Parts: sequence; C-alpha cells; structure tokens
Amino acid sequence: MRQELVDTLYALGGEASVADLAQTLGHHADGLYYHLRLLRKAGLVEEIQAEPGAGLAYRLAGRGSGPLRLAYRTGGQGNTEALSAYVRGLLQVAGKDFEQALALPEVAVEGKRRQLWASRNKGWLSAAEIEEVNALLERLCELTSQPRSPGRDTLMTLVFALSPSLPRAKRR
Repeated sequence: MRQELVDTLYALGGEASVADLAQTLGHHADGLYYHLRLLRKAGLVEEIQAEPGAGLAYRLAGRGSGPLRLAYRTGGQGNTEALSAYVRGLLQVAGKDFEQALALPEVAVEGKRRQLWASRNKGWLSAAEIEEVNALLERLCELTSQPRSPGRDTLMTLVFALSPSLPRAKRR
C-alpha cells in the first residue's frame, strides 16, 4: 500500500489530497492515514496545507525528478530478504490490478491500444540482447512514470520481473 501511495502521488503530479488519493486508489481515506503517517515518518512524503475544506494533503519529499527506484544490494551485507518480500508484494498488487481490470467491459485486450496484457517468456539472450532488454524496460519505466497532464488521461500500472532462470534439480 505504501509503494502504491508513493507511485500514485508521483502520478498525480507529486502532491494530492487524501481524498484524491483515496478516489484514485479506490480505497477509503481512513485506511490511508496510517500508511501516510509511516511514509511521513520515513521522510518520503510531507504533509502540506490543502485547499480550505479539502482535508489533509501530501507531497513527495526530497526526491529528484523521477519516481523512487529500488536499491539492489546482494551478498553478505545485502538486502535480499527485503527485496524478495518487496517483489512478492509488487506482484501481488499487480495480480489484484489485473483482476480488477478483467472486470472492466471497456478494457482493450488487443490491438495497438491494448491496456491489459500478461505474459511470461523464457529464452536465451546474448549480452547485447540483455542490454537491449534493459534499455527497453527503462524506456517503459520512463513512459509509465509520467505525472498526470493534459492528454495523459489513462492511469496505467506496469510491473515486471526480469531474472536469470537457473536450472532446477531433477526430481525423482
């Protein structure tokens, strides 16, 4: 939920009222305050004065020009457990988003304006192809991390996991 709040704040231009966040996320505002307090305590969001009568509002704090990105540290002093838990959470939220979108009668499931897509691919890549995949994924991240502006009227979510596929031990 906290990652979703940060992502949604970014998508809404970096700041929003709790009411706007609740409406965009499809949650009750009361259920967001706990997470927003934790994000404020962690220094990721700041509480700001909203328009009179609009209630509380928040903005992303101390960030550069882009959305938050994970810091990957593996090895002895790494954060692999936290990263694994985080990715499981991302994939779980993606599954819920996908299920909700399946119920939308107007969702595009084919063609150039397709909005709903899930896939799993497995294949062999060269070092150059891995570089190309990473460049394409970075471009997708750039495209799907744009704040709301005129002409950008469809809120979309992109979740992916790219990893080497290791051989599994044979079963008896």
